[in-house]
Amino acid sequence: MIKVAAFVLMAVCAGYAFYAFGQTRFDARASVITLGSSSSNGISFAWLYDPTERTVYVCRIASGADTLDCKAKTTLQ
Repeated sequence: MIKVAAFVLMAVCAGYAFYAFGQTRFDARASVITLGSSSSNGISFAWLYDPTERTVYVCRIASGADTLDCKAKTTLQ
């Protein structure tokens, strides 16, 4: 009788473990936030903030250019 009860208890514990650890967990993170932008003489700038890394980026593109140049300006403490 004790063996049967122990087996049932282990089966219930294993079932709960599959249930608890088998659930999907979503990792929601904030996206990059636009701080501002400006344009002058065919060159455009955009300032972006990444809250997960606490970093401010500045991106630059010239008119007619195919590439976007982004550099990290500073990491906030």
